[in-house]
Amino acid sequence: MNTALIFAGGTGQRMNSRTRPKQFLELHGKPIIIYTLEHFDTHPDIDSIVVVCLEEWIPYLQKLLTKFNIKKVISIVPGGVSGQNSIYRGLCSIAEHCPEDTVVLIHDGVRPLISAKLISDNIESVLANGSAITVSKAIETIILNSAHKASNTILDRNYCEVAKAPQSFYLKDIMAAHLKAIERGETDMIDSATLMQWFEKPLHSVPYESINIKITTPIDFYIFRAILDSREDTQLYGLE
Repeated sequence: MNTALIFAGGTGQRMNSRTRPKQFLELHGKPIIIYTLEHFDTHPDIDSIVVVCLEEWIPYLQKLLTKFNIKKVISIVPGGVSGQNSIYRGLCSIAEHCPEDTVVLIHDGVRPLISAKLISDNIESVLANGSAITVSKAIETIILNSAHKASNTILDRNYCEVAKAPQSFYLKDIMAAHLKAIERGETDMIDSATLMQWFEKPLHSVPYESINIKITTPIDFYIFRAILDSREDTQLYGLE
């Protein structure tokens, strides 16, 4: 069984939107979260979806699921006090519905520029290796600062990758890592890859060289709009 866990619990403070969180901003009449959900809802190997959402926006999301005919969402879970806690809540919901050997694809609700192949590659990597971290190659110089920035180390970017999403694991493994983190008082890991690496779990990368931005700032939103418009123009003029 394969389940997507979509995190849509952010408030979007860097987006400067005063009316709604970034995941609910609309482009061409469709919210960003729906663009994201559609990839998983239409994928033949995804059996179910759990969404972690800001509690006060859950009724609105439920209406969107009906409006845009999203069928695979089995649960909407209120977000927690941190990203880590929110993901844990989503995993607990999945555990109520799915066996422990379920492959869980953890994805940002504001990363709508993924593909069916990337979802398939994540599933295949977990089945073969136990994990899947979507990455892209580092294309700029990476500088590693010391604690006081007194000295710097420039990393060879030929060996550097940028972790993105989905980040995917067996349910039993990612749940075990969360429980250990809670036991040890670690409550604010930046993402699932960091959490798993902290417990010395092997991480297997899945390359994705297409654009896979996280829509966090107004510039990201404009890039997303430009990409969608470009794709529509390509279809309109019969170029694909």
